[in-house]
Amino acid sequence: MKNIIKTFEQDDYYAVLKILLAFAAVIILLGIGIRSPWPADEPRFVEVAREMVATGNWLFPMRGGEFYPDKPPVFMWSIALFYSLIGNLKLAFLLPNAICGLITLFFVYDLGAKLHSVRVGRNAALLLLITPQFLIQAKAAQIDAMVMCWITIGCYGFIRHFILGPNWRWYFISWAFMALGIITKGVGFLPVLMFIPIIAYRLANKDYFKGRLTFACWLGFVPFFLVLAAWFVPMMITVAEQATPELIQYKNNILFKQTGERYANAWHHLEPWYYFIVSVIPVMWFPLPILLLSSLKHVYHKLKTDPVLMILFAWVVLVVCFFSISPGKRGVYVLPALPMLSLFTTIAYHEVKLPLWFNRISKSILWLIAIVLVVACIGLLTGHKKLVKPLTAYPEMIPWAAGLAFILAAIWLVSLWRLRSKNAFFNLGMVIVASWLIVSTLGYWLAEPLRTPKHVIEEVENTLGQHGERGELGLVKFKEQFLLFSQLPITHFSYLATDEEEERNAWLWMGEKAGRFILVPDDANLTCFDVSNGQDMGYAHRQHWLLLSAKQMAENCQAPKVIKRFSVPREAY
Repeated sequence: MKNIIKTFEQDDYYAVLKILLAFAAVIILLGIGIRSPWPADEPRFVEVAREMVATGNWLFPMRGGEFYPDKPPVFMWSIALFYSLIGNLKLAFLLPNAICGLITLFFVYDLGAKLHSVRVGRNAALLLLITPQFLIQAKAAQIDAMVMCWITIGCYGFIRHFILGPNWRWYFISWAFMALGIITKGVGFLPVLMFIPIIAYRLANKDYFKGRLTFACWLGFVPFFLVLAAWFVPMMITVAEQATPELIQYKNNILFKQTGERYANAWHHLEPWYYFIVSVIPVMWFPLPILLLSSLKHVYHKLKTDPVLMILFAWVVLVVCFFSISPGKRGVYVLPALPMLSLFTTIAYHEVKLPLWFNRISKSILWLIAIVLVVACIGLLTGHKKLVKPLTAYPEMIPWAAGLAFILAAIWLVSLWRLRSKNAFFNLGMVIVASWLIVSTLGYWLAEPLRTPKHVIEEVENTLGQHGERGELGLVKFKEQFLLFSQLPITHFSYLATDEEEERNAWLWMGEKAGRFILVPDDANLTCFDVSNGQDMGYAHRQHWLLLSAKQMAENCQAPKVIKRFSVPREAY
């Protein structure tokens, strides 16, 4: 171990890289295969990927047999690819983002080493690794970690060309990855914002970027459009050839509603312009905000004298501003800015002695978290109402949850006490690594029954099994996760339909044949069914789920405007 640490502190590029990636891989990959896709977004993407493999239709993402127009297909393709290769969806679905997280760390490390030194590259990658938002997303199956990776490569290529170059190969690679980012999630073009500070420097001094900022830069659109065309052209040709209303609606949705309209006139996740600055960055980017505030004069001086740092910082600010302008905001939207901010911060504070208060505040925050974990443990053991409420349906899990809180609290308290003489970064790194080792194993195992409807589906299957082969299941107001665990063919009545239309279609479907049942949440406000007499199938997604039979059908129900039903036979997850 001492030899490993000694090697890690040297300036051998490849030796340090091997240790860095091995260390990161343990943290990021640990837990794969233990848990299933968890709400809110994971089950949706995983279900789409599974249907790609099951149906052979990879061009048009579908969930439950219905077109899914909310996101471009690349992320779902990656899950489907690993599923095809491995044959186990539970192992496959977390691998794409885990690999993207490691790739992102590599490019941050390499860029830091090339811009400054191996030590700076190592520290920038480690700083990124311990940042909560990065690690959470690298260990999840949401789309944002992958688009962060493509955007980071785009920024890397621009910096290799404009700062360290000229390097036209990497310049064109940047444009290719921007296009890949766009067909992963529409914001993949964000690296192009780096042109704003670059052009500003060129206008201020014509000697900047000679031989790099030329007319040839426009040729970047060539690889950009070639990559876009790999998906766009087959999609448009298929839509034009078949011209079904569903395909036309998919095209219009994915090209217009889910891009410009979603940005300019968002219809959900509405937050004020300062949301990221106040609610996301201070917590999810910790300790970067405190570190930046520790020496504002130093940062200001660096920005005035170092064009590289100014370009990095300006790009981060532009990204945050870009997302702040849109009324729709989620914390993960600003994730792509995090790698470059980690790099900027590490370079700016290299060999800078931090003020005493920085260590004190940082350590105080860590001790506060440790105390919160202790309080949580005590609260769970004593049955505090707010703490045990999420576990009401699973009373047998309360002692386990208390045990998990106790282990985490012990790790934090012992580590912080033993490492009290070390700096805040060392403290933070150790407790985060140790905590994730526990959370990724015991934590995943404990949370699995709480985050999945597996037991509900099993109860439904047992109930319907009493009706022989005639038992059929329909879903109303459900989550994609139900599809992942069902061994039965499931019928649903369109995610895109209104609640009223969905219910009317369900009523019509149930009345057509005996032995049909509907699964609904207990808080469903239905007019075509009597929910009060439904059979309780169990608790999942913070709701009780009720099985409705023909006995719960109202005598009359208004006919749906359009008959919509989707059924995809599938094997169990």
